[in-house]
Amino acid sequence: MSVLIAPSVLSCDFANLARDVEMINNSQADWFHIDVMDGVFVPNISFGFPVMEAINRYAKKPMDVHLMIANPDPYIAEFKKCGAEILTVHFEACTHLHRTIQAIKAAGMKAGVALNPHTPVSVLEDLILDLDLVLIMSVNPGFGGQKFITNAIKKVSDCKKLIVEKGATTLIEVDGGVNLETGKSLVAAGADVLVAGSFVFGSSNPNETISALKLL
Repeated sequence: MSVLIAPSVLSCDFANLARDVEMINNSQADWFHIDVMDGVFVPNISFGFPVMEAINRYAKKPMDVHLMIANPDPYIAEFKKCGAEILTVHFEACTHLHRTIQAIKAAGMKAGVALNPHTPVSVLEDLILDLDLVLIMSVNPGFGGQKFITNAIKKVSDCKKLIVEKGATTLIEVDGGVNLETGKSLVAAGADVLVAGSFVFGSSNPNETISALKLL
């Protein structure tokens, strides 16, 4: 399987949202990556349900929604209603993580768990068979354009080893500081999905940049 590319909508031009969504539709990208931040779990606020609904009206590819919020459980059904096909919550934000994962699946979505840079992959040992996706954060969550944390490459390797040992089918996604150089190392380590925000939307030709990432 070639690597899946999920451009991060957080980095698009919100004054031209429909244009950028259409660019992703017409590119070789596989998913829309949507970061939802609450200003509590992370020191930033992004966007909520109205913007998600607007994206969903035009999106022709799956919406991969990453919740950086303190208490995701009450909102699971609403994210499904807004078009989320994959819903990822943070290990650090969920007191009863297994219950949250089951609720996401019961709502009809694929379930993912994100790990902050300081959280080891080993915390997922008892849960990996229940997960469709593990999101390795290669920057501290909250803001785009941060420098890549190189330890993420080892975490991808550790995660791939755990998946193989347990006989799971979980995908490994990486978000933060992804470019052609870091992306190549991540794919070699076992990453299945690369999230790219500022690298795509800050380039002179986002469509070509997505194609280049797809070739990693």
